[in-house]
Amino acid sequence: MHYVYIIHSDNDQFYIGYSSDLRARITAHNEGQTKSTRGRIWKLVYYEAYLDEKSARHRERMLKHDGRTRRYLMERVKESVKNHLVAGEAPN
Repeated sequence: MHYVYIIHSDNDQFYIGYSSDLRARITAHNEGQTKSTRGRIWKLVYYEAYLDEKSARHRERMLKHDGRTRRYLMERVKESVKNHLVAGEAPN
């Protein structure tokens, strides 16, 4: 499987990425092995699974470079994160 994911940081930032090993990638983000996300604690807040790498990479590109596509998804994700924080729960 190949994954497109969104992680949320402890200082309320979001990052969109792609990986074929989602658990290892989240660990790498939190251990500072990824330059763009170094120095923060990240929680996985959203992911999509794809059977082939090409589809996952295409979706990641769309989310990073198409403002409308990104905006619609991020509105849903931010609302979900906000609801969890209001309820006193930490996002997983």
